[in-house]
Amino acid sequence: MNRSPCFLSLFCLFVFSGGVLAGTITFDEATVGQSPSGWIATKTGSGTPKWTVEKDATAPSRPNVLKQSGEATYPVCIKDDTSLQDGFVEVKFKPVSGKEDQAGGVVWRAKDSDNYYIARANALEDNVTIYHTMKGKRVSFKNTNTKVAPGVWHTLRVEFVANNFTVIFDGKKVIDATDDSFKDAGKVGVWTKADSVTLFDDFSYGMK
Repeated sequence: MNRSPCFLSLFCLFVFSGGVLAGTITFDEATVGQSPSGWIATKTGSGTPKWTVEKDATAPSRPNVLKQSGEATYPVCIKDDTSLQDGFVEVKFKPVSGKEDQAGGVVWRAKDSDNYYIARANALEDNVTIYHTMKGKRVSFKNTNTKVAPGVWHTLRVEFVANNFTVIFDGKKVIDATDDSFKDAGKVGVWTKADSVTLFDDFSYGMK
């Protein structure tokens, strides 16, 4: 029997044991002006993040993007129904503005908004860093200097297997690192810092 591919606004899912193990999200079917359905729009620390879907003419897959425009210690937006132990997470992001920070990042193996891995690129510092955040405390374990242009779309990807992590920025491998803080499956998501106004699009994740 022939089966046609299932497409819904470029959003395909494969489900196992109640957790979504692969997907690509463009935010184009989400309601503009609201946080996207199925995501936990939250923060680590204090402050008031603002995660909303907005129209943006520069979006890699138009018309919509996910925008963070509030201020918090670390704004975090987690895809609620995900569960990955080994795999990858990738996003396209555009740092728009911010006096304290202009950053975009991806989260994986997240237990909650206080416990997760994060890799981020910062346009004010021109570097890419990988961290673990445990009980709300962020600690870096590898960093590399690389140009992160503001006002430009970039691609950030992390591949993770056991305690090994590879960070790829704009198609170039920039970090290889190991860490044993979180070994179990967890959720994936996106991240910013402080007053970063950052746009996100084409969020992808899956198993290795």
